[in-house]
Amino acid sequence: MFDATTLAYKRHWGGYGKLPTDDKQPPYDPSAAVQEQFGNPVHCIKIANDGLVYVCDRSQDRIQVFQKNGTFVREWFYEKNTRGDGAVFDLALWPDPKQTYLLNADGANNEIRVIKRDDGSVVGSFGHRGRNAGQFALLHVMAVDQKGNVYTGEVDGKRIQKFKLTSDALK
Repeated sequence: MFDATTLAYKRHWGGYGKLPTDDKQPPYDPSAAVQEQFGNPVHCIKIANDGLVYVCDRSQDRIQVFQKNGTFVREWFYEKNTRGDGAVFDLALWPDPKQTYLLNADGANNEIRVIKRDDGSVVGSFGHRGRNAGQFALLHVMAVDQKGNVYTGEVDGKRIQKFKLTSDALK
């Protein structure tokens, strides 16, 4: 973490808010005890308006949540049996004032998961593997605008898609 004004180094942390190491981590095994360190790569960091920091530990299928000072708050696992690239590629915060939802871009399973930010529960999802409109070929990144439209980028599909919000379900 760096100071936004001076760019002075402030602090850093790893999984569970512990001091990170450069030791090679064992391959992810969903049946083993959870790893204390982040896997490789940590793929996104998003900071909510309330100051909570969300980290995509992509290869370990989890999101870890921290306070800005590095204090561990909680974690959630998604599609825990996903190996390889993992199930948590990117996150976007919903644009309502409370940022009620997180959207989770899952590149391995090619879907977007809608997650309640207060408890991590999945309330919906959309998309699946494919190359047609509304499908994904290695979903990699996403963003949400103030109107709730979702924009996605794919690695294998080499395209950007826009999903238009057609309901007030998430407002």
